[in-house]
Amino acid sequence: MQLLDTTLRDGEQAPGVSLTPEEKAEIATALDRAGVSVVEAGSACTGEGERETIRRVADRGLDARVTSFARGVRDDIDLALDCGVDGVNLVVPASDRHVEGKVGTSRDEVVETTADLVAYARDHGLWVEVIGEDGSRADFEFLERLAAAAHDAGADRFCFADTVGHTGPESAYKAVSRLSELGPTSTHTHDDLGLAVTNALASVAAGADLVHATVNGVGERAGNVALEEVAIALDHCYGVETAETTKLYDLARAVADATDVPLAPNKAVVGENAFAHESGIHTDGTLKDERMYEPYPPEKVGRERRLVLGKHTGRAGAKAALAEHGVEVSDDELAEVVARVQRLAEQEKRVTDADLLAIADDVRDRERDRRIALLELTATSGGPQPTASVRLEVDGDEQVASGTGDGPVDAAVSAVREAVSGSRESAAVAADAALDSYHVDAITGGTDAVVTVEVEMSRGDRSVTVRASDGDITRASVTAMVDALDRLLVVDDETERASADD
Repeated sequence: MQLLDTTLRDGEQAPGVSLTPEEKAEIATALDRAGVSVVEAGSACTGEGERETIRRVADRGLDARVTSFARGVRDDIDLALDCGVDGVNLVVPASDRHVEGKVGTSRDEVVETTADLVAYARDHGLWVEVIGEDGSRADFEFLERLAAAAHDAGADRFCFADTVGHTGPESAYKAVSRLSELGPTSTHTHDDLGLAVTNALASVAAGADLVHATVNGVGERAGNVALEEVAIALDHCYGVETAETTKLYDLARAVADATDVPLAPNKAVVGENAFAHESGIHTDGTLKDERMYEPYPPEKVGRERRLVLGKHTGRAGAKAALAEHGVEVSDDELAEVVARVQRLAEQEKRVTDADLLAIADDVRDRERDRRIALLELTATSGGPQPTASVRLEVDGDEQVASGTGDGPVDAAVSAVREAVSGSRESAAVAADAALDSYHVDAITGGTDAVVTVEVEMSRGDRSVTVRASDGDITRASVTAMVDALDRLLVVDDETERASADD
């Protein structure tokens, strides 16, 4: 069972998505690392820029077969050959709407042309897949005739294409069952009815041995079937391996960053909430048995489980979250922490690690000992190179540093890292801490708008989430980052003290 990824071609056709040659090459390499069998690198007929990109992917020496999308004309095959690809995905019209209305030809001419083009591509050493465009709305007797002609001419496979996400699983099963009797068959499904995964699985059950997909389901209209969802569904439900599942999350993040199409929090497999637990009942059950409320362990897809604080947080979840930061509380203190977390969540919606630790300090009547504090920040962005300078108190000493970046926030973050690294005790945290996420959480209206910035930072297996608000986005960003670094240092201190006590 194999996957063909078309993120670089069909995925890029999503509105607003434009990938650079280097981004495409990096995504192709990531797909190869994940064990994807076929990478459709683009459409050579698009232009010289696209051809150069396809050449770059083809020259990467991937284990995956690299292909180019080609229309039903010989020039497209020649252009693909010039890019050094291993094969072509030859698209020809299958429904009368496309045969007559789009191309302006006849069924007989489509069959004859397809056979000629397949033979031509095979004579030039190419792997050939014929895609019957709009096959789910085609006359089925004609679709079978087209597939048979393609196989007879030497095509390696014929693809059942639900081009507009029109069909349902019963129809997909029926079509692929008959097509697969003629030769190797693949399937290409879209999500216009929310049935892309269902139709892909129905196709596999009917005999398809290759599924077209895009990472994160990015694509035209409602998108293509999501590669990560097909891969994990086949693996988990049917024991069928198609890819290295532990690479799926990193792959999803890479594509989300490159396309600027963010992952929905509730998205299957790779969404932020896929392995997050807030409900007191669910958190308690998960702490007792990690599989209690999860179909498969998060590590299977390169993820980690998260216990989230919110209005549904219970004692078990709050206690576990505090324990992650080395904080112990009595039963009475825990009850008060939970009550305050729930009240805060009703107002703020999200409760960060910093919120939780501040609540715990207050409940325990303890002053927080800071390792890092922001004393002064200056940032400018009027010139050709944004710059920033900071003055911090780090482990009792003042540290001053400056930095440059793509913008004032980036410059300020660079300055903070430089200042923190000036202290020997804190330098390791500055060097190792990773900024895992950064986003503007809320902006009030008016000329005195307040910006709320939330950052998640991690070091090793420890992570903290901190939120800060200010009228200046740069100051809010730096305040949040400094607080996050401080929290990571405090966790280190508490862990070391605990180890010494042991």
